[in-house]
Amino acid sequence: MIPCPIKFMPSLLALVSCFLTAGGLKAAPTGPTLHFDYGNGQPIENPLNKFMYFVPLIWPAPISVTNNAGNTQRVRMVSSNCVTNGTTFHAVCEYDFVGDGFERNVFDHDDLIKQHEADFKAGKPLPPQLDFISVQGSGKGRVEIKGTLTKGVPKVTEVRMLFNCHGYASPVSIILDTMVYRNGSIQHENELVARVNQLAFYLKSGAPKMEVSLSTIRPADSSDSLWQDFVGRIKGMVANMLIPALPVSTDGYHAMMDFGSALAMAKSTFTFPFAPSLKNSPATAP
Repeated sequence: MIPCPIKFMPSLLALVSCFLTAGGLKAAPTGPTLHFDYGNGQPIENPLNKFMYFVPLIWPAPISVTNNAGNTQRVRMVSSNCVTNGTTFHAVCEYDFVGDGFERNVFDHDDLIKQHEADFKAGKPLPPQLDFISVQGSGKGRVEIKGTLTKGVPKVTEVRMLFNCHGYASPVSIILDTMVYRNGSIQHENELVARVNQLAFYLKSGAPKMEVSLSTIRPADSSDSLWQDFVGRIKGMVANMLIPALPVSTDGYHAMMDFGSALAMAKSTFTFPFAPSLKNSPATAP
């Protein structure tokens, strides 16, 4: 007589549990988990480094995250709205940057420097390279999600992250500089600061891309003045017309689509996948 497998299920589950607990099979690492209340009840705030975890996900080169001592920067999702015509949908989720301080995603250029070692020693500088992404202070933004519905099943096709909503300037900037070989070492010169208003993720010609929209570009050592602001805005507009959509990693693209899907469906949590390019952040348990 064949025994009923259901009777053995508790013992099997206990054995599996014991095996996992003993470390025989470890769960795959993940990224951080974000928590959302969309303005309902007590506001839930997420540390900024968790919200910005998508940066090392989309970028293939190694990245380190740094912030100032006593940093209190947080992000909270304050509203969610989704409309559909039955075949497509468009969701808008607004969020706040709150708290004080700055955080930087610093890009590692070691491999790039090795690849161009001969050029450096021949006196040829590299064109401006992305040095780090900075988020400083507070502000207001929103995430716009577009997608299709097939038999009621949503598929996200575009995610736009806006950082300059409701009259607030974007707290997000990218810093670029020129690397040259001088006095026996690599020097960073001609530093530029470009304020980022928007990042958009979508497929273009079958490849995952990120579109960057800037508000201003100015030298890092320039003084604050109306003239510098005017010149910076003109440079930003010109740059927006010239900057092509940038390639992003396939895993990072899918992570952003999943993030958009979670927000469009007003889920209470979302867990990023693990970002192997992040040098100084341990994986977060599921």
